[in-house]
Amino acid sequence: MIPITVVDVRDAEDLVVEVLRSGAIAQGPMVKRFEDAFASVSGTKHAIAVNNGTTALVAAIQALDLQPGDEVVTSPFTFVATLNAILEAGATVRFADIRRDDFAIDPDAVAAAITDRTKVLMPVHLYGQTADMGKLAPLAAEHGLKVIEDSAQAVGASFQGKRAGSFGIGCFSLYATKNVTTAEGGVITTDDDKLADDLRVLRNQGMRARYQYEVAGHNYRMTDLHAAVGIPQLEKLDQLTAARQANAKRLSEGLAGTPGLDVPQVLPGREHVWHQYTVLVGPHAFLSRDELAAALTEKGIGNGIYYPKIVFDYDCYRNHPLIPDAKVEDFPVAASVAAQALSLPVHPHLSESDLDTIIETVREVLGA
Repeated sequence: MIPITVVDVRDAEDLVVEVLRSGAIAQGPMVKRFEDAFASVSGTKHAIAVNNGTTALVAAIQALDLQPGDEVVTSPFTFVATLNAILEAGATVRFADIRRDDFAIDPDAVAAAITDRTKVLMPVHLYGQTADMGKLAPLAAEHGLKVIEDSAQAVGASFQGKRAGSFGIGCFSLYATKNVTTAEGGVITTDDDKLADDLRVLRNQGMRARYQYEVAGHNYRMTDLHAAVGIPQLEKLDQLTAARQANAKRLSEGLAGTPGLDVPQVLPGREHVWHQYTVLVGPHAFLSRDELAAALTEKGIGNGIYYPKIVFDYDCYRNHPLIPDAKVEDFPVAASVAAQALSLPVHPHLSESDLDTIIETVREVLGA
């Protein structure tokens, strides 16, 4: 089996052992070292490490002190953590449909979704490519909105030279399968000194110093053990990203022209870091998306469906008071993409033979 992803953190062994031998394994100097390295990668003044990517989103919203009824506009085509974080923070969710070319929210749809209660715009940089921040950032400024970037899959990605997570408040995931992993973890990035300070207090049970409580806070801390796992990956992120980019280029060249299959695009001015390589299996393909996924699995090609449905199209979200008026039919592009999207292996550990096998197998089963 050629796996959809490979987790290899052996480079972290020395740092992990260093933490274990120190006897101090909770948040400490290794977390600070990780934060400094991450801020450098994201091009921001501050990086605040937390215990997972969902926490990063929740804390970012909480730090903005939204009031009941305040709205966050985001994508209906995303991992459920995006939605869950907004709900946990007590905000009302508004969705804007996506574009097919970058899988991210459409600025025109965002403009139509904004109301007088909208306070936050939350674009999702899906699969490793940023949303159209050239239009979204000015739109947010025009309406006085804060920008929280769900950059969970986009560490190192950029729009016109500006890194994901530097357009407002960036929220990253460091889950096991991400381009940079700490097993579990998250990061919030910002250039705002006060916001960074507020977030550091919030993540530490609201304490500025021991037993000096300033807000009702939480335990959102990352441990030094987790930070130690991630530091070596940040140090070689350019190398890892280049391997993903080369693999994606090879896949696109080999799969181009396959009947019924649309390969992913790298849009002008954007650096794609290829967390996922996601094709669209159209209605005229020899097999449906689900049939193709099954056929590839049978032939030993790992693959993944990210994501099979619009994010709110589940019983637990129907009639939710903080998700008013959300109907699947109002988001036709997202619904279409959810029915067609299939991710293929693109990770840095693929060999030339693996890439050839993936291309040949996909073309074979689709009758090319």
